[in-house]
Amino acid sequence: MSAYRTPAPRNEPVLNYAPGSPERAALKAALARMSGETIEIPVVIGGQEFRTGRTIDVVSPHEHGRVLAKAHLADPALITKAIDTATAAQREWAAMPFTDRAAVFLKAADLLAGPWRQVVNAATMLGQSKTAFQAEIDSACELIDFLRFNVHFAERLYEEQPISSPGIWNRMDHRPLEGFIYAITPFNFTAIGGNLPTTPAILGNVVLWKPASAALLSNWYVYKLLEAAGLPPGVINFVPGSAAQVSDLLLADRRLAGIHFTGSTEVFQTLWRTVGTNLPSYASYPRLVGETGGKDFIVAHQSADVDALAVAMVRGAFEYQGQKCSAASRAYVPDNLWPAVRERVVAMMADITMGDVSDFRNFVGAVIDKKAYASISEYITTARKAKGVEVVAGGGCDDSVGYFIEPTLLKAEDPKYRTMCEEIFGPVLTLHVYPAAKWEETLALVDSTSPYALTGSVFARDRRVLAGASEALRNAAGNFYLNDKPTGAVVGQQPFGGARASGTNDKAGSILNLMRWISPRTIKETFVPPLDYRYPFMNEE
Repeated sequence: MSAYRTPAPRNEPVLNYAPGSPERAALKAALARMSGETIEIPVVIGGQEFRTGRTIDVVSPHEHGRVLAKAHLADPALITKAIDTATAAQREWAAMPFTDRAAVFLKAADLLAGPWRQVVNAATMLGQSKTAFQAEIDSACELIDFLRFNVHFAERLYEEQPISSPGIWNRMDHRPLEGFIYAITPFNFTAIGGNLPTTPAILGNVVLWKPASAALLSNWYVYKLLEAAGLPPGVINFVPGSAAQVSDLLLADRRLAGIHFTGSTEVFQTLWRTVGTNLPSYASYPRLVGETGGKDFIVAHQSADVDALAVAMVRGAFEYQGQKCSAASRAYVPDNLWPAVRERVVAMMADITMGDVSDFRNFVGAVIDKKAYASISEYITTARKAKGVEVVAGGGCDDSVGYFIEPTLLKAEDPKYRTMCEEIFGPVLTLHVYPAAKWEETLALVDSTSPYALTGSVFARDRRVLAGASEALRNAAGNFYLNDKPTGAVVGQQPFGGARASGTNDKAGSILNLMRWISPRTIKETFVPPLDYRYPFMNEE
């Protein structure tokens, strides 16, 4: 560690994109430019670009006939090359002073806050069908926050040192892991795409980054941003490709040091099982850090504020097309409040506009792809036919131009109906109306219904109720909200992650996550070592 201190981090202010604002004009210009082009996205290993000829089309979810990019997929030879290149780069990168490593990511944050802001925002809007405000929060502000705060957390980590006795100097060498980190990033958040490879890299690790195919446009620009910030070749290698093929090769390599993952529970469990099977062949025990699924809840007490509850249900469930692992997916409303809640929620849902995100009047865009559309629409179709299930609002589906699914509110008499239990990952909220007198029983139901434990929220005016619910649901959510929607974690303010089937709860946006990417070495230096093996107690009286 150097004597220099990094700049104190602050959360990046969110621009509002109001009519007439300069950020609105700049974003509109970026959207127009990028909508009219089809770029090539290569594999990048050691700073060298490779075009394999095996390509996939990157399209706009809200206009799936629009091809935004042709992305080349890595073949086995390139995947192996990426491993060799990364591990060869580690010695120099790990030996680089922290201040120099930190400068790369601080510069990337400032570039993203400035000239790269609307490039990455527009790519996120076009490639992942997010509105201007959603992209601003995700691909600009949150990623800027991750970069700045993670540098700060790394500095704090390095400052963690043991005490020393007289004549002895004890110190802790916070080494990076020995080998490479495999970063597997999801489609739904550009910021996660940037955070998962950069967090280990800040600490001197080298990374193979496999971005989600549906987020390749924004992730490519994030990678180019890191290059522009001065990231040395080989530190982070950009390896789009078949998930199975990339994982098979990387998980079989003895140099695998860790996996940084966000995605489905099923995939993460498969990775864990494979690592377990291969454990005897690894040079060290790989670190497994994963944030997976959720079946996030809103539970309202009879004392809840109806207006606040209704807004939280609509925003929490339907923003980002429900494609957030933290999105509200099940709700429990007491019978005394249900008529008023229904009136307000239905009215808001009738007002929601959906369509091309380039039209800033739209509240939501399309779901990510054909597979997601088919899965989500099947839940709605089945619910229409199910006994005891009512489609209260929404439910329309249309994939003729884009993969559009209306925000949908279901009401289920059975609190264990499948849409109350299974992760849907789309704009579908299922609600169960419970007898107001059965509050304690409802809390037990909330806790036991889902295998997940990611996010959840409780609405009540009575402080005793909030305190009791917080204790009863202590293990039901890693991010717990009182009188707010169960979404919207801010770096440095609400470290994010859940337990149970939702992941390892290593809290992205905090120092806890960075601790997983070091292997500390304790150093003891004795200034004047003893010259006699005998101890004083051995002397004769």
